[in-house]
Parts: sequence; structure tokens; C-alpha cells
Amino acid sequence: MAFKPDSRQTMLAIDIQRSGGPEVLVRATQPIPQPGSGEILIRVMAAGVNRPDMLQRRGLYPPPPGASAIPGLEIAGDVVASGEGMVRFKVGDKVCALVAGGGYAEYCAVHESNALPVPKNFSMVEAAALPETFFTVWTNLFQRGKLKTGETVLIHGGSSGIGTTAIMLSKAFGATVLVTAGSEEKRQACLALGADLAINYRTQDFVEETVKFTGGKGADVIVDIIAGDYVARNYKAAALNGRIVQIGVQNGPVRELNLMTMLTKRLTHTGSTLRSRSVAEKAQIAQELEQQVWPLLQQGTLKPLIFQVFRLEDAAKAHALMESGMHIGKIVLTTAANT
Repeated sequence: MAFKPDSRQTMLAIDIQRSGGPEVLVRATQPIPQPGSGEILIRVMAAGVNRPDMLQRRGLYPPPPGASAIPGLEIAGDVVASGEGMVRFKVGDKVCALVAGGGYAEYCAVHESNALPVPKNFSMVEAAALPETFFTVWTNLFQRGKLKTGETVLIHGGSSGIGTTAIMLSKAFGATVLVTAGSEEKRQACLALGADLAINYRTQDFVEETVKFTGGKGADVIVDIIAGDYVARNYKAAALNGRIVQIGVQNGPVRELNLMTMLTKRLTHTGSTLRSRSVAEKAQIAQELEQQVWPLLQQGTLKPLIFQVFRLEDAAKAHALMESGMHIGKIVLTTAANT
């Protein structure tokens, strides 16, 4: 079913003029996408801001083949049209979705299997803060990291969108949670979310603090967005048979690494990205989330931590805030439709 609201064929979107800083994000007029087979067209009310968006803006993380060049990986809004073969959602349903691109816009098309219903009593801003972080944390912490009830997890960057989500999900499933953070304010925020120990990495050695807190055992699972010299230190902080999940490389490549610790501790070091996965792979993650996590959201047990909301037109300001590292939790953009 084609969609042309009030005979409109174009929409407001955010364009990346060239690789560079936040200032390269500018308003643009783009054609409204038309949903393909199995897809739904969502009138976007809110879109989450994530670190991969910043990498794309800098020219370091191009969209996968076939994806929109418009940045933005998670959205929330209502279904306004559908392609052939839609079986789950109907026009008017309120959904949030993980997209491979195109989120910073008034309309976005996505396969319906990569969308989920907006949880009861959630605002569109809160719903838009779910897909990228919850998909990422679920696939890395639980699918790849195999975190189990009673285990200890160390989460680097505990006050980030990923970090705050990982704290809440880990606690909800019965784990002991250790985090690193860069200020006292961020430490306290992580503790308020349920972390059992919050380590200030600027003044404390996270390896020493982790080993001490666990009585010499170390962390069963480590979630790392840093890389660089953290890799060797993670090996030291890990428990026997520990699992280290790499989901970011903010400090760049490892310059020196002795793998003997990995061998003697029988460690597993894995990693993944989410954006380039197939529709079917993302659909499987969505299904697991709906079965195991969405009930907690519906009950109000879990809710994303929102730090600041910007208008879509102010995407550059949102990116500047994220780059400053001053945020605690999620940054979200809203469109005119959200009013």
C-alpha cells in the first residue's frame, strides 16, 4: 500500500554532507520511502542516537549495501503503510524498530520482523531508546556471552546507553554487576540502576577492584566497548573460563598482547556488530527479546534511562553531546509528529 500523506512525497531528514564533526549533519528533503515486501512504513516520532551514528558521520562506518544513507538505527512511531505480505502489524499500530539506516527522518521503512510493539505505558521517546541498545546487549551479553544467573559481569562504560541497559538486564536476570565509569556522578548513577560495584577507571585499577570484589575469582563475563590496552587487562580481570565480548573499539587496536593468559584461563574472546546482520538474524533477536524481555518492560520492571531529548533538526547538538561524554543513558531525537 503506497503512502502519500496529504499528497506529500517528501519528508524532512538529516543528511551527512561530508565526513566530519557534528556540524556536517544538516536538514535535507528526501523522498518518503515506500515499503517493500514484508515491510512496514513507520511515521517516526522519535529516534535514538547511538555511537555507530557518530562513526558513520566520520566516514568510519558506512551503511551496509541496500540500507539508507540517512543515519539512525532505532525508531519509534506508528505504522502508516505496508508492503505486500505484512502479517503481523496493521496500520495504526505503535511500534519501535531496529533499522539498518534511515532513522533520522520523518518516515522510515523496515521489515516488520525487525519491529516490536511499543510496551504499555511507554512514551515514544522511551520506546525509541530500546531497539539498538536492547538488541545489542541481548545478542552480546546473553547469546554470545552466555551470562547466567549467579554469575558476575563486568561492564565497561556503565553510564552509556549500552552500559545502563546492560546493568538493568543483568540484574533482572540475577547476575552480580560490576561497572567502570569516569566520574563520581556516573558511578552513583550506575549504582542507582542496580550495579553492585562501580569503579572509577580514572582513579582506580579495574583489574584490581574486580579481583578483590570477587574474592580472587574475577568476572565470568566482560562487556567491552574500549579495546586498546583494555584487552590485556580484561584477560587479567576475567575468571577461569571467562567470556569477553567486544562490542566497540573506542581506544583503537591492541598494540601488545600476551595470549598466555587466555590459554591458561581458557578464555573465550568474541565480538560482533549488529547493523550488517541479515533481516532474519535480527528477527531472531527480536523474537527472543519479545519472549524474555518485553514482559519486564510491560510490567514496568525495566525502563531505559533517558538523558536528553533534541528535535530532529538539532541532530548536530545531540552528536556534540554524545561526543562530550557528559551524558548518562540515552540521547533521543523527536520529530514534529511526536507533538
